[in-house]
Amino acid sequence: MPVRIVAVDDEESLLKVVSYALEQEGFEVHTTGDAKGGALLFHEVRPDLMILDVMLPGKSGLDLAREIREESDVPIIMLSARGDEVDRILGLEFGADDYVTKPFSPRELVSRVKAILRRVGHSSGEKSRIVLGELSLDCDSRQVFMRGESVHLTTSEYGILRLMAQHPGKAYSRAEILSALWDEAPIGDERAIDVHIHNMREKLEADPKNPEYLLTVRGYGYRLRQE
Repeated sequence: MPVRIVAVDDEESLLKVVSYALEQEGFEVHTTGDAKGGALLFHEVRPDLMILDVMLPGKSGLDLAREIREESDVPIIMLSARGDEVDRILGLEFGADDYVTKPFSPRELVSRVKAILRRVGHSSGEKSRIVLGELSLDCDSRQVFMRGESVHLTTSEYGILRLMAQHPGKAYSRAEILSALWDEAPIGDERAIDVHIHNMREKLEADPKNPEYLLTVRGYGYRLRQE
């Protein structure tokens, strides 16, 4: 069964270009021009990934992303004609996994889609289960547990946690995390890593302002506590 993608944008010409580029790679693409249609397609198609424009008629793409994230961890890529950093941070805080600024090349978008979908799976060389104190990862099911409770992470958040959990105690720079997540050349803004770490702390730490697991390496990046 082909990977199903839902793309939501009010620019019909852009949807045609995006659909063609993704379909050429074997993806099944469903499109709509507003948030209401996006919500309907999300429930009808049950996509493997969603592409949402920030500015949509009526309800914004950010609001739609937040609603989707309340019931699903499906990967979400946000699109926006504005390159403002506030927009990028808002998109990530609302549960998006990546943010692409218009104009962009279809090749770039396809590359990001493939990278995120690779992160949904797991590599054959990784441990099937990792336990660090009260934190545990089941790499086969991609489930994360903290103090016995299941924690829902976005695809990018899970990818960062899994990366650091393979080598607890090792310090990773923001650039290294981006490179590892995208496999090939780093794509994205290093500031996005800070936002992801902040969101992860809110979900995993008993006191996010005084983290015990996701630790900052000042002037460099982050590391996961080593038992």
